[in-house]
Amino acid sequence: LARAVREFPVVVLTGPRQSGKTTLLKHQLGKRFDYVSLETPDVRAAAEEDPRGFLELHRPPVILDEAHYAPNLLPYVKERVDADRTRSGQYVLSGSQNLVLPQNVTETLAGRAAILKLLPLSYRECLGYPRQPLPWQAKRRPARPTLSYEQLWNSFLRGGYPELVAQPGRDVALWHASYIQTYLERDIRTVRNVGDLSQFQAFLRMLAARSAQLLNLADLARDLGVAVNTAKAWLSLLEATYQVMVLRPYFANIGKRLVKSPKIYFSDVGALCYLVGLRDVEHARSGPMSGAILETAVVAEVVRSLVHQGDQPDVYFWRTAAGAEIDLVVDSGARLIPIEVKLSATPHPRMAEGIHAFRGVVKREADPGYVVHPGDVEHPLGQGTVALPFARL
Repeated sequence: LARAVREFPVVVLTGPRQSGKTTLLKHQLGKRFDYVSLETPDVRAAAEEDPRGFLELHRPPVILDEAHYAPNLLPYVKERVDADRTRSGQYVLSGSQNLVLPQNVTETLAGRAAILKLLPLSYRECLGYPRQPLPWQAKRRPARPTLSYEQLWNSFLRGGYPELVAQPGRDVALWHASYIQTYLERDIRTVRNVGDLSQFQAFLRMLAARSAQLLNLADLARDLGVAVNTAKAWLSLLEATYQVMVLRPYFANIGKRLVKSPKIYFSDVGALCYLVGLRDVEHARSGPMSGAILETAVVAEVVRSLVHQGDQPDVYFWRTAAGAEIDLVVDSGARLIPIEVKLSATPHPRMAEGIHAFRGVVKREADPGYVVHPGDVEHPLGQGTVALPFARL
């Protein structure tokens, strides 16, 4: 954020509701930038009815929070930026709707704006190690505290939203229930006119039950009793508002043997647990969703860590029709990092067979890889692959 403000006239910060965008902007830039929220109706009306007068009143450097509420303001921001194009750090725009804000920014502020994302806290941020690199980024991994099985699964139930991390006494189920309701009423109603919110909520819960699985939208639409195009539109809406992540398959040069369907992951593992009805640690770690919960947590940790480093993560999964699979493949640019997620806390060499198969068929350089598990044992599994506890990921 600091680097983008130094280099671009406009910086756009997006991310899901309650991920900490306003707090970050006020903490990082509050001493140098004025702050205006466009969420309140009177301020929004002033920006829409007299945009030039509004921008004259709120001169740069200024933070325009919840800017997606006043998209018509952007051409006038462009006008002011173009009048002094060489000046960096003029406007910082924030918003929680990826469907609205970046699209308008791309159309009106192309070449003038840096677009950043802020996701909920990664696990390393929750533990107080925000700058710790991912294992394949570090020459030497520093020691990390080992958490008990109970503590680990309790953290999965809570998720990574800053308010729940900062206030451990908060009722998790009540917080997530309020979040989902606010999300439905505000974001869904604002971005797209979804006629039946109860049916959309049923879609949300059915999608949660399929987290970390191959996605068949036709089956999902049939079970719900809606058209496939409606299900596609709703999935795009969830992806645009940062509630889900869609992973595409990594295609090595082995033709039609690769599975082409995408996999779906909820962006926050705490929201996933709430939506599938899990309220206590024992049910979460021993129930049928336990593997999906751990896999979702691993994918979210990697994606959040890369995004918060300022990178655009290229993440995939790999699976062949013969049954060989890798849960997560990270394309670092220089090489591929295969990651397999296993629910057993007792890792053994057979768990790395999928990684060995992947490295045998891809044409690019591939890292030896990692088998991530919920236990506390870290040791080699052969051919350079390492069994890695989730807490040390």
